[in-house]
Amino acid sequence: MRVATWNVNSLKQRLPRLLPWLDQRQPDVVCLQETKLADEAFDELLGDELSKRGYEAAAYGETAWNGVAILSRAGLDDVVRGLDGAPGFPNPEARAVAATCGGIRITSVYVPNGRAPGSDHYEYKLKWLRSLRDAVAAGPKEQIVCGDMNIAPTDQDVFDPEAYVGHTHVTEPERAALAGVEAVGLHDVVRDRWPNDRVFTYWDYRAGMFHQDLGMRIDLVLASGPVAERVKAAWVDRQARKGSGPSDHAPVMIDLDEAPDGDIGPVVPPPSNPVTKRGTKKLPQATP
Repeated sequence: MRVATWNVNSLKQRLPRLLPWLDQRQPDVVCLQETKLADEAFDELLGDELSKRGYEAAAYGETAWNGVAILSRAGLDDVVRGLDGAPGFPNPEARAVAATCGGIRITSVYVPNGRAPGSDHYEYKLKWLRSLRDAVAAGPKEQIVCGDMNIAPTDQDVFDPEAYVGHTHVTEPERAALAGVEAVGLHDVVRDRWPNDRVFTYWDYRAGMFHQDLGMRIDLVLASGPVAERVKAAWVDRQARKGSGPSDHAPVMIDLDEAPDGDIGPVVPPPSNPVTKRGTKKLPQATP
C-alpha cells in the first residue's frame, strides 16, 4: 500500500498538478492539507475525478483557509473530522480528519503555524499538539499520523539553523510538543530510513529557495511500530515541486509491504546544485 501526504496550498490552484500526479504515482491513500475549500466545494471540484480513479474522499474544510482531506482506494471507514478536545482560534478550525484505510487508522493533520514565538497563535499551536498527542495515545495499534506539522524536528531538518533563530518551527517548545506526539508510539519513518541525509519537504517560493535546496522538513509521516515495520520505501517526491504552478511543499511517500519503484529515496530527484555552506543565506522574510 502506498500512502502519501501533500500540503497542496489550495486544492483549486493545484488541481492541474494533483490529477496527473495521482495517475503517475498511483497512491492508495493520500492525505491533503491546506485544501482551502469548504466540503461542498471540494465535492464539486474533485468528486467525479476521484470517483473515476477509484478514490473515496473524506474532506474537512473551510472557505479560503486551512482544510484537510483523505483520498483512499483502500477503504474509508469510521471518518472523524477534527480532534476531540482540540482548541480553536477562537473557533474550531479544519485541521484534522481521520479514517481507517486498509486496516490502518490514518489521520491527516495541518498543525497551526504559530506565527511568532510567544504569540497567542503560538500558544494555540502548542495546545493543539497536546490534543493530537492525546488522540494518538487513544488510537489503535496500527496508525499513521501525517501531514504538515509546521515543525522541523531537529536542526538537521533545516538548511541552516542560524537562519531560523527567532522564528517559529524550530523552537524548543514546538519540538518538545512534536516529540510528545511521537513518544506515545510513533516513528518518523523518513528520518528513520535516512538518518544522515539532507531531506526537505518545503521551500519558500521566493528568492530561488527551491533551486538552491534551501528548505525545511516539516511534512512528516509518523507511523506506529507495527506499521513502521512494514515500510519498504520512504521518500520525498521532489519532482512534484518542480515545473509550473507547484505547491511550495512536496509530497512525502511511503510504501508498505512492497515498493513498486524500489527503495528510491530519500529525495526524488535529488537537487542538482544545492547550497550547502551555512551562514550564506537568510530567509526571504528576514531583515538585512
